[in-house]
Amino acid sequence: MGRRGEHGRWADKDVFTTGEAAEVCSLSQQTIIRCFDSGRLKGFRVPGSRFRRIPRSELVRFMRDNSIPGDAIEGLQKRVLLIDADPERVKRIIEAASADERLEIREATTGYDAGILTERFRPHLVVVSDDLSDIDRGALRHSLRERFDLNDTAVLVIRRETVPGRSSDGAEDVIVVGPDARDLMARVSDLLGRRRPGDADRKTPPGRHED
Repeated sequence: MGRRGEHGRWADKDVFTTGEAAEVCSLSQQTIIRCFDSGRLKGFRVPGSRFRRIPRSELVRFMRDNSIPGDAIEGLQKRVLLIDADPERVKRIIEAASADERLEIREATTGYDAGILTERFRPHLVVVSDDLSDIDRGALRHSLRERFDLNDTAVLVIRRETVPGRSSDGAEDVIVVGPDARDLMARVSDLLGRRRPGDADRKTPPGRHED
């Protein structure tokens, strides 16, 4: 079963087998077992057996610590990647986004970090600063589509001030972010609302055996 149908399947589950954890994380079962046995992923063994079990809270922690998208286990969250090197603006945006439980947001300050996070985080929306010199915003849409297979990921460019006649570089929208980031969050919600849940989800390998 793909990730788009997992939300109901995992909604009320409190304890996971290694096979189920592997499905949720889109990892191999052997990887989950190695993480369990090394202590990176905590849980317990079923008394009198070799079977491993992983509590829901621990699986969520493991996914967050390893930048694994958590929408399959945490609900219909939308993933937002913020690419910005301005610490004050990043702080304002993160604080505003934290009030919306439907959003899962990660930040990158360089083009290199953004590339790594895009591949692992699979964002539904990329919010990118117009100030960054190592990001080609004109090529960003092409990169999302061709390099990362994220055809439905939206792009929102943020600026310090209005620049008359300046293009949007292929983004869905451009917004000026001032001291109050609430307008930005409203625009983020609007853009994400145009996308169907799961449009940019990573593909899930076939089901694995339980441990």
